[in-house]
Amino acid sequence: MKITSPSFSDNAHAALGDANLQKALLNVEKGFIGKRLKAAAALPEFEALRDEGRDLKNHVLAHLDLYLEAFERKVVASGGQVHWAETPADARAIIADICRRLGAKTVTKGKSMISEEIELNEHLEAIGMRPVETDLGEYIIQLRGEHPSHIIAPAVHLTKEQVAADFRRVHTHLDPARDLGEAVTMLGEARTVLREQFLVADVGITGANFLVAETGSTVIVTNEGNGDLTQTLPRAHIVLATPEKVVPTLEDVDTLMRLLARSATGQEMSVYTTFSTGPRRTGDPDGPEEFHVVLLDNGRSAMLGTEFEEMLRCIRCGACINHCPVYHAIGGHAYGWVYPGPMGSVLTPTLVGVDKAGHLPNASTFCGRCEAICPMRIPLPRMMRAWRTREFDRALNPATQRAGLAVWAFFAKRPRLYRWVNRIAATVLTRFAGKRGRIARLPLAGGWTSVRDMPAPQGGTFQDQWKARRRAAAATDSETRR
Repeated sequence: MKITSPSFSDNAHAALGDANLQKALLNVEKGFIGKRLKAAAALPEFEALRDEGRDLKNHVLAHLDLYLEAFERKVVASGGQVHWAETPADARAIIADICRRLGAKTVTKGKSMISEEIELNEHLEAIGMRPVETDLGEYIIQLRGEHPSHIIAPAVHLTKEQVAADFRRVHTHLDPARDLGEAVTMLGEARTVLREQFLVADVGITGANFLVAETGSTVIVTNEGNGDLTQTLPRAHIVLATPEKVVPTLEDVDTLMRLLARSATGQEMSVYTTFSTGPRRTGDPDGPEEFHVVLLDNGRSAMLGTEFEEMLRCIRCGACINHCPVYHAIGGHAYGWVYPGPMGSVLTPTLVGVDKAGHLPNASTFCGRCEAICPMRIPLPRMMRAWRTREFDRALNPATQRAGLAVWAFFAKRPRLYRWVNRIAATVLTRFAGKRGRIARLPLAGGWTSVRDMPAPQGGTFQDQWKARRRAAAATDSETRR
């Protein structure tokens, strides 16, 4: 997937002018926020579970090597194999070797953001294999030659009319007069087409929500059942995951599952939760002949012990994305790589470099909603600030921005001068705004006023108002004591 994060500003402007996208993005707020709030409120121990989940993941990260070794032993004992991949190229090569050895022509895939991260589909196509996405959203965007715009709702950027048009364009073997006016009819059509692919697939590739050290199991959560068909019908099941997905026990999976669906889609539990433990055993009615787990590092281990370690607690629920006002305005593709929203603004610079993704941590209002609703209590705003600091230290941000910060720092270090200049600025801006109380154009602030008005100061500076209120409160208190 080509990284376009350096063009974030241009991407965002294009997104703001895309009428179809703006219509589709309304579904993010309607479809996720209220449901999450209702599901969390219905579980009295939800906040306690968040604390438990945070502490569990912190414990795992502190002993990651031990749990990964235990997980590998259990996988091998159950007849599977664990492959360690340091880079995307390593992971692609491992998967390609397995597929070649099995003579694979068709590879079905359950939703996996890691496969997007390593550009797996492009690689499989280049070596003569046909990857088929089986998650409905992923299938739709594969037809369009696009990438996911959301980590749990890949096609949320599309309208119903766009999907219907794509089905008519690609499914030319079906009746052109068929009715695709309702979502249920399009779902039925996709189910019919994909069923044929499940039956001919040689290899199935899925992601994993969790890896269980106690049993060597991988866990995948879906609402469509495509994950089950992807991993049980082909000759081989390949699980593509990252090391921090490991948890100690099945009981720990239960704890995190109670947080995952509620935070992601507002469900008490996803429709399908599938545990896979090794290949088919004697007497099993179905299942793969081979079971492989490919663990991709790609910079994760370098995050351990740093100010970004807490990002590894993420369980990929998408709640921070669903609640982000910036994402609501521009969608996921504007972020320019695999991971959008607040979690992407922290993770992407870590994985591809702040020189390529430095715009993303700046694409935040710092309203704090992402941290407030994160089931793992990840301090996303603090980590975005850390990336802003690194960007500034490496002189990667614009010279005008650096100069502005230098001017602000000069005054901030001189409180009396700062207050004096603030009073003058507040007076001038108030008069400049006139009776409207808002400023339509302002020198040196064109980036703001070109798209919105700036509110004028109300009643002097904050410090002056604070002092006035304290004096009034003190006078009232003194009068009361008399």
